[in-house]
Amino acid sequence: MIPAYFIMQSFVLVALLVGTIFLPAYAQQSTMNKSEHYDVVEVAYDAFNVVKNNATAFKLPHEHVTNWQMEIENKLRYANPDASAVIRLYEDLKSQKFIEIGMGSPPDYKFWTAVNTPEDGYFVIQQDPKIGWDPAKIVTITHSSNSGLSVSVGQKVKVDNLDVAGFTVRYFTVYGMGSISDPPATNSGNLALSVVSGDPSQNPIFYMPFIVLAGTATVIVVLVKTKKRH
Repeated sequence: MIPAYFIMQSFVLVALLVGTIFLPAYAQQSTMNKSEHYDVVEVAYDAFNVVKNNATAFKLPHEHVTNWQMEIENKLRYANPDASAVIRLYEDLKSQKFIEIGMGSPPDYKFWTAVNTPEDGYFVIQQDPKIGWDPAKIVTITHSSNSGLSVSVGQKVKVDNLDVAGFTVRYFTVYGMGSISDPPATNSGNLALSVVSGDPSQNPIFYMPFIVLAGTATVIVVLVKTKKRH
């Protein structure tokens, strides 16, 4: 039987060899994963001074397919205690499918997440009538092919692994007024939205653990056969 410490030494040796060969090449070609995209958009406060039917639309510079993470930093100054900053994420502006995030004005700071689909219509996934979000905390929206949709505010998870049958982000809209007769929703500040996406399988480093395991297994097989011969 091969001692456990010797197997561990073999594993470390293989890992070091693979790292020495592989990582420098990856570092020099960090852009070789063509599926990676990163966008940052700042939305000025006046874009929210419209009602839902006149929502301000934005097209992201890149298409973020399936595996993506979005961060929203809300630095808006609300001018109306009944106002909200509502963000809707779309695959297609003509489609009835969207993900909605709502952030109400102080002092309540209400927060909600909703989804609209052609099959089921509009439904609220979660809502916090009071202190649901904090201007000092980042709102994070994540979607993946394995885990579905998740939403968090800071470290607090609001939605966890919701199946939305896949989602590619191409557009988003914003609004903040409930009625055209309402006063403006906001009077200064902005909302920053950043989104990153990519297929990890197209990144060479994704395969490194498998290479290390395969190399270790090969070393162990060789050692076992060598020991039997002796």
